[in-house]
This record gives sequence, structure tokens and C-alpha cells, in this order.
Amino acid sequence: MEPQLNPEVMSTAAAHDGPIETDAVIVGAGPVGLFQVFELGLLEIKAHVIDSLAYPGGQCVELYPDKPIYDIPAVPVCTGQELTDSLLKQIEPFGAIFHLGQEVTTVQKQSDGRFFVETSKGTQFLTKTIFIAAGVGAFQPRTLKVDGLEQFDGQQLHYRVKNPADFAGKNLVIVGGGDSALDWALNFVAEGANKAESVILIHRRDGFKAAPASVAKMHALCEALEMQFIIGQVTGYEEKDGKLTGAKVTGADGVTRVVPLDMLLVFFGLSPKLGPIAEWGLEIERKQVKVDTEKFSTNTPGIFAVGDINTYPGKKKLILSGFHECALAAFGAAPIIFPEKGKIHLQYTTTSPKLHKVLGVESPVFD
Repeated sequence: MEPQLNPEVMSTAAAHDGPIETDAVIVGAGPVGLFQVFELGLLEIKAHVIDSLAYPGGQCVELYPDKPIYDIPAVPVCTGQELTDSLLKQIEPFGAIFHLGQEVTTVQKQSDGRFFVETSKGTQFLTKTIFIAAGVGAFQPRTLKVDGLEQFDGQQLHYRVKNPADFAGKNLVIVGGGDSALDWALNFVAEGANKAESVILIHRRDGFKAAPASVAKMHALCEALEMQFIIGQVTGYEEKDGKLTGAKVTGADGVTRVVPLDMLLVFFGLSPKLGPIAEWGLEIERKQVKVDTEKFSTNTPGIFAVGDINTYPGKKKLILSGFHECALAAFGAAPIIFPEKGKIHLQYTTTSPKLHKVLGVESPVFD
């Protein structure tokens, strides 16, 4: 089930004739893209946000909306969905406009210094700056390479779990050896509304790239006959009347066995794809955009990159690192957007009446 958005904390785009003229376009509505809205907003810079997903939150909502995150400063624990909801609430005063379910396909520098931006849905912009906050890019699941299996994609073959209730009471075969495969296997074995009829985990070897505690719990459940684990690879399938009925699994002994199933869940991880970003003339290193560490600017003045999409010496792929990058990128963009203002001075949200006005809050009175 896809996340339900609160219309009170975000604005979606209305119909518009001709290019939308704006100060900033943010590509990516994950946590870092949302916080970029906030940092720009403090400098009175309005932004439009574009994302290929149909809802904000990026990987946090797409991959682990209900899993806990423990390394957000001052927030001991929150889920990916809770973090997204909080960020949407935080940026509410700045009126960012969201353009969801579309990718940026065109970026062209104009003679006046602005950028012409167009999306896959034909939405057009003329913007002074662009902030790439696209995470790992247009990430796509690594698929199970079995000829003909793709016909069941989205019906009985799944690469992600949107609604766990869809799998309740079903005979599940789960393929993979990482955290996602183990986590979902354990989830569907556990007592509760989403409990499956049966769970069989298949991995090509006995070693896992998952939390040791999860692996130990899986083995314990197998010993208790609550689930099964098979070492092997899916090399084919069986069907009847257009329905997927079984997976052909070839074991280490070379013998192929048929494993009956209702649903096949495959968790091989994600393959990051830069997509059209790779064609924007930016300096790319290992599928990431190179930036400086003063303004997090790319080699094209006016285009910035923040979060997991960028790379620089010492880069750490953490949400909190992306938040830091957003602040410096906003200050780096301000002279481009407001050349008449000169130097932009740092102000603090605690004490600045100007920022209190921007945020729509009362200025505190200090004794």
C-alpha cells in the first residue's frame, strides 16, 4: 500500500501554460531533497521539487517505510515514513510545489544563465539553479534472470512489498541473501495479520549478507519447522493455466527440484542508474556526481548535488551528511539567485526575527 499523503503539508503542481519560472528546482524528494527545501526556504528561495516516485520520501519510503532509523540527530528512532512526514511538516511554511511521478529528461543552459528543464510528463521550467538530490539515481531492482518469468511481474512475481497483507495466507518462496530477504521471510513467518501459509527461503549459498541475528533466527525457525531454507538457484518455473505454480531450483548437487508456490518474492538489491543525469554534461565518477566541498557545486555553475548522488574526498553516505550539504549548497546558490544582495550572512533560527517571520513563528522574548 503506497503512503498516504497529507494534503495540508505539501502542494502539488497545478496546470500551467509555458515554462514555470522559478529560483530553484530540486530533483529528488527523498529526505535530503526535502531538507534542501528547508535550507533554501530560510534564505527566502522558493523551490519546485521533481521526483520519479508518486510520493515523497525516496528510498526511505520506497524500501523501508516501517523500518527504524537510529542516526537522525536528536531523534532516537523513527521510521522512514515518520522521517518523511516530519520533513514535510517542517517545510510547510515554504510552499514548495511537488511534481511527482515524472523524471527530468532535459536540462539546457540558456543565454540568460538560467536552465531550461523538462520532465517526462512535459512539465517545463526556467530556473536559476538546480539541486540534484536523487539518491542513488533512478534505482531499479535487480531482476531474476529466467526467460519468460517476467510475464508474472506484479502479479505473482514481486521485487518489493507494497502491501504485506497481499501475501497473508499464501505459500511464499523468497529468493535472496540480504537483509530484505531475511527480514521479509521472518516477517511473514511471524504470528499476526500478515502471516503466510508457508515460507521457503532460497539462496545460492549458506552465507548471508544480512544481520547475524536475523540469520540465526531464520535457522532456528527452520529447525522448528516453521519455515524452510534451500541452498540453490532458481533456474526455471512451472505454470498452469497462465498462473505461476512453482519455481525450479537447482541445488549445489546439480539436481533440479520444483518448489510449489503462490507468490515469488525476489530481493537481489538495487541497481542504481543515473538515467538522464548522465547526459547533463556533469563530471561523473563511478555513477556519482563530483562536487566541491565549499558549495557542493558541480562542474556546471548553478547546478548543485547533495546526498548520496554526489561524491567528494571523505564522502559518507549518511542522511545527516546530506543535511549538512543542503545548508552549504543553499548558501552557495544564494548569490546566483540574489546577485544584488551581496554577501548572505548566517542567521540563527533561535534568535533571528527575520527567520521567525519566514517560518511563521512568534519571536521569543528573552529576559
